[in-house]
Amino acid sequence: MRWIDLPPVWLAAGIALAWCQAKLLPMGLSFGPVWADLLGGLLVGGGLVLMALAVTEMRRQKTTVIPHKTPDRLVQSGIFSRSRNPIYLGDVLVLAGLILYFDAVLALPLIPVLTWILEKRFIIGEENRMRRAFRADWARYEQKVRRWL
Repeated sequence: MRWIDLPPVWLAAGIALAWCQAKLLPMGLSFGPVWADLLGGLLVGGGLVLMALAVTEMRRQKTTVIPHKTPDRLVQSGIFSRSRNPIYLGDVLVLAGLILYFDAVLALPLIPVLTWILEKRFIIGEENRMRRAFRADWARYEQKVRRWL
């Protein structure tokens, strides 16, 4: 069951639920014409770019990207100077974009649900581990950079 405790699994579950809602239970609801597809594509693209920038920066710093492990270094450069959790932010943007693209109006509550899951299952534990490992550096970083944006 350890494989289920990874953010991409939770993201995939949210995407699958949104797709199913759009295909099996649309209830005649729609976001409208082309604008939802365009905005959805921008959100998905932005989310993927955030994730790629974060993974690249973490690899450059030679530290882990795997949740539930304490990183070897506190990464504060690159995209991490803007957000403490750019990969998780990217996950949320991808889900929001696909909900728009799928025209899954009833799936909109999945966005705060995924945000809550990511925060409770991953972010809080990661931040606590980094707080213990990097002490003063973490305290300064936490004051300087917001959790999401």
